[in-house]
Amino acid sequence: MRILYVAAGIAAPGAHGGATHVLEVATGLAARGHQVDVVNMSAGGQSATEVIAGARFHRLRFGKVGGLLYYPTVSRLARKLRPDIIMERYYNLAGAGILVAARRRIPSILEINAPIVDPPTSRKSKLDRLLGRPMQRWAAHQCRLASRIVTPLASTVPPALLPQRDKICELPWGANVEQFDRQRVSTEHGAELAALRNKLGLHEGQPVAVFSGSFRHWHGVDQFAAAARLLAADLPTAAFIFIGDGPLLAGVRALGADLAGRFITPGAVAYEEVSLYLALASVGVAPFNPAAHEALRRFGFYWSPLKIFEYMAMSLPTITIDIPPLNQIIRDRVDGLLYPAGDVAALRERLAALLTDPGRAATMGASARQRVVEKYSWQAHCRALEEIMLELTGQLADS
Repeated sequence: MRILYVAAGIAAPGAHGGATHVLEVATGLAARGHQVDVVNMSAGGQSATEVIAGARFHRLRFGKVGGLLYYPTVSRLARKLRPDIIMERYYNLAGAGILVAARRRIPSILEINAPIVDPPTSRKSKLDRLLGRPMQRWAAHQCRLASRIVTPLASTVPPALLPQRDKICELPWGANVEQFDRQRVSTEHGAELAALRNKLGLHEGQPVAVFSGSFRHWHGVDQFAAAARLLAADLPTAAFIFIGDGPLLAGVRALGADLAGRFITPGAVAYEEVSLYLALASVGVAPFNPAAHEALRRFGFYWSPLKIFEYMAMSLPTITIDIPPLNQIIRDRVDGLLYPAGDVAALRERLAALLTDPGRAATMGASARQRVVEKYSWQAHCRALEEIMLELTGQLADS
């Protein structure tokens, strides 16, 4: 198939989840033999066009507020490439891909990864109400125009905006189980791994817990830091790696300032290097805090937890909160340990349980690896997307 993928407002490759999503979907579909062209935002230093693992990226210098300014380029590429399908990654001010698809009568998929209706107290929602709800009407219009909607959780699209629920396909994100493979990293990048371990002041076999993600309250990094701080005195050999950046980074560094070499905060790490850092760890931590995020409280946990899938792929037992769908991904005492959201003492106890029992941690990690390969890989995500595309283009029976 010829696939045109519009991801206005996303610079890929990049260090955040949205960039990973776009890159993995584009290259994953290309790996399945499809011609994939991506129209997305340019970050500093990125070329206007680039081919990555078979997918061609066409980058424009419009920021997020200029999503509809992508329309001329998307329209031109649609005329030139004659795509079988157009897929667009939704956000409030985008829609060029869905609009071009409708006008050219091309089947379309709208990817929705967050609620299309902002919580009532958010600035965007207040502004939208003040202006007579043009953004809400535009969101609903895109949903109606799209041939199919793909989302991790159907509640991201309220029934009031789209009564036609059979148009929605729930599809989780995943991990690149070839890139995030502890055995591959150790075998192919042993020297780099040893150099990184030495640089960070760690030694082989040391108990290490890792967090990878955004340093914001709803990701719970501050709660992980607090639990690690409580555990540090009782487990003096343990170290804690905090991968990522954001408003809470300075606070995390301050909390571990007197724990030389044990609170490790490298900042944002390039996607291709994350697996090296995870290979140094024995436990992965995903301490989400939905209470700190209004949309998560209102719509449920709609995020597809990329960090959890990557931990699992790296054979790391994962400690996360006991809410759906996280407690359906991580089976308690099988692939990791669950704890009540917001309970720092319980998180500390779960950390201690796995960091002091490497045999149990390794058994859970092996189970987690098997589970993510079978159910939660980008490869599986792209196979499912391909099936949807083949159905929409009438090629399913011939595939």
